Amino acid sequence: MAAQIKIRWRRMCRLAIGWLRQGITPRRLALTLALGFAIGCLPVIFVPTLLCTALAFALKLKLPAIQTANFAAFPFQLALAAPLARLGGWLLHLSPWPGIAGHATQVSAHVAGVAGGAFLAWLCVAIPTVVLMTAVLTPMLRRIPMPAEAPAAGD
Repeated sequence: MAAQIKIRWRRMCRLAIGWLRQGITPRRLALTLALGFAIGCLPVIFVPTLLCTALAFALKLKLPAIQTANFAAFPFQLALAAPLARLGGWLLHLSPWPGIAGHATQVSAHVAGVAGGAFLAWLCVAIPTVVLMTAVLTPMLRRIPMPAEAPAAGD
């Protein structure tokens, strides 16, 4: 397990070095990764990918970086769906599940309420997460050693 973590860490460092060499600042890369990860935890399948793409184009962020963080967050998206729905239900004071015996409009309204509550809960958690992750990742990215570029063949 520790060996796999080291391999993945080295791969992430290589990716970060590549993005930093392309001219993105450590702070901007940290924000990009934090946004991608937080959006990736949005409890709706496929929406985070579209949202990350739109955000990358709108804010001129590195699309591969934000999508990498988005895909890395997928296990968290699955693990956080139920807790975010419960937190949203608590925030919105939703009634307990009407069950299968409930009228179709009751069930539809309840599902919509749970989805809205999960989104509200995600917003409450995602905003501080992005701020905290950006603050933590920025100094980490500044510490990544940038290897000297090899001289050109004609030099």
